Amino acid sequence: MSSAVSLAVLDYGMGNLRSVEKAFERVGASCEVTSDHDRISAADGVVLPGVGAFPKAMERINELGLDEALHAAAARQQPILGICLGLQLLYDSSTELGGSQGLGLLEGKVVEIPAGGRKIPHIGWASVTWRRPSHLNNGLRPGEPFYFVHSFVVEPIEDELIGTAGYGGEFACVAGRDGIYGVQFHPEKSSSAGLRLLKNFVEVCK
Repeated sequence: MSSAVSLAVLDYGMGNLRSVEKAFERVGASCEVTSDHDRISAADGVVLPGVGAFPKAMERINELGLDEALHAAAARQQPILGICLGLQLLYDSSTELGGSQGLGLLEGKVVEIPAGGRKIPHIGWASVTWRRPSHLNNGLRPGEPFYFVHSFVVEPIEDELIGTAGYGGEFACVAGRDGIYGVQFHPEKSSSAGLRLLKNFVEVCK
């Protein structure tokens, strides 16, 4: 019997790390919360969670050299999953709090959610429309609800857009390519659908 898929959940001081770790363990993965570069490179996949402001997160990531670790992971085709702020950090830049450069692993920028006069942040459940098939949405129904807490959204290029949701206006909530993926919602808080998506990512890492 093969051993469990190993995941490095990146710790840079901004994220609900334990809930992400527990959710992945529920779908059969072996997780380690770490900022150690050797541990990251030894894992089957990398998870970039995040809660908070984009500029502060990038400051912490750069201080710990995790920007280099993530670029190295992408170069060796190690699957990467960004969750919530983690999705946004994969992009080139954000307008949040005066602007900041991101990791640049995916092409596009991060802007304030087009809420159409609705209250920001967007908090609660929203249905996801799948724009194209992906390893991440395997077995998930159209319109499946996921749990969101966010004020900003990514603007990916069309070829990397996987799923959208609506809050005032439509926004991208799942994106990725070549084993680098991100979701704007919190799959670890999204019941069975969230666990299925996490299990799908684990399958990518096998």
